[in-house]
Amino acid sequence: MNISRNNIDEVNAVLSLKIVPEDYEAKVEEVLKDYKKKVKLDGFRPGKVPFGLVKKMYRKSVLVEEVNKIISESLSKYFIDENLRVLGDPMPSEEGNNPIDWDLQTEFDFSFEIGIAPEFKVEISKSNKVTNYTIKIDKKIRDTYIEGYTRKFGSYKIVDKIEKGEETVKGDIKELREGGIVAEDTSCSLGVIKDEKIKKSFIGVSAGSKIRFDLKKAYPNDTELLSILKIDKEKLSEIQNDFEFEIKEISLFVNAELNQELYDNAFGKDKIKSEDEFKAEIDKEIQKNLEKESEIRFAVDAKEMLVNKLKLKLPEEFLNKWLVKANEGKFTKEEIDKDFDLFRKDLEWQLIRESIVKEQDLKVSEDEILAYAKEVTLMQFMQYGLANLPDDQLEHYAKELLGRNEERKKLSDKLYEDRIMDYLKTIVKVESKKISADDFNKLYEKK
Repeated sequence: MNISRNNIDEVNAVLSLKIVPEDYEAKVEEVLKDYKKKVKLDGFRPGKVPFGLVKKMYRKSVLVEEVNKIISESLSKYFIDENLRVLGDPMPSEEGNNPIDWDLQTEFDFSFEIGIAPEFKVEISKSNKVTNYTIKIDKKIRDTYIEGYTRKFGSYKIVDKIEKGEETVKGDIKELREGGIVAEDTSCSLGVIKDEKIKKSFIGVSAGSKIRFDLKKAYPNDTELLSILKIDKEKLSEIQNDFEFEIKEISLFVNAELNQELYDNAFGKDKIKSEDEFKAEIDKEIQKNLEKESEIRFAVDAKEMLVNKLKLKLPEEFLNKWLVKANEGKFTKEEIDKDFDLFRKDLEWQLIRESIVKEQDLKVSEDEILAYAKEVTLMQFMQYGLANLPDDQLEHYAKELLGRNEERKKLSDKLYEDRIMDYLKTIVKVESKKISADDFNKLYEKK
């Protein structure tokens, strides 16, 4: 088996493979002999089918399979031996491949286009600048966080009359036609009514009242209708518009008050004992989250700086063709063309990232990956109000998370990226800048 390479430029090449009988014949014979032991054919006992007949029946398919194996294995070995980093997958050359006659040919010539990763070195210094933003805590942010806590621990209160149009009404609903649908002890959320005129018609109505309205106009969403009427989807086509709702109970969601009960629910019994302490704890949480937002922004700007500075040459035409082929049936060429610039920048960053990790010998240990998996797992449980999970259970769930290869890669990549950003902060000039939350958010609008 012979492979030769014709370099088009530093990032594009064509590989030519020549496969001769010595490369495949012994393996084809071995496979066919194994077939002979297993093949079943009328008129012959198992294992007694003549070898010549077995060859006639199966040789072509075995030959095709073995030649394809040789191609795949030979290309992989060649890339390793030549220390060649390829991008995408080798693609059959449009010009260098002729039709194959598998019945008559004994020698086979193949030609593949390959895209090669560029050679480069990441050279940066204090002349390269990246801004590190400090987001200022303001009343708007603090009020948003407080609103989040008061809503989280709020509750529904029974009221006598509908006043806000955000209430939930419970009762019986019936369709105003003979044999119409009836649903007892059901509920409707007035806040999600789509028609404002219908919503206003509920204002001032008290418990014990009956109100007529166009249900399908008020709730055009099928899921909401199914929930209100307690019916199967098949019956949706039968319902008409006019319904009567007999209101038996009205409830309104009320945010929790800033008191000891809220402080205990939010942070644990007696850990917070005043509104000032509550707000101070909120500020700590805000600061922690804002620091994470700043870190994310620093990473965005650092990546952009490096990509723009290095301007890596990529085999763009090859990559575009490869993407079209690899995503055939999923995305059109027009869609791929539209997003190609984003793909190119992401690929450039991946190459730069790998180079920094290798050059600086950055490492992430198994203990660090497990610790991070536990942190992520705990945050997931906290969303459901489970903040005090025993460590052994937390570690069990974290290990389950790491058992999923895709999730493990995400966690590992995040830790490596953190390592890279820590390294960059020691090399580039980091310019600190205080900024309001509104102005910080506008930074993303400019991109």
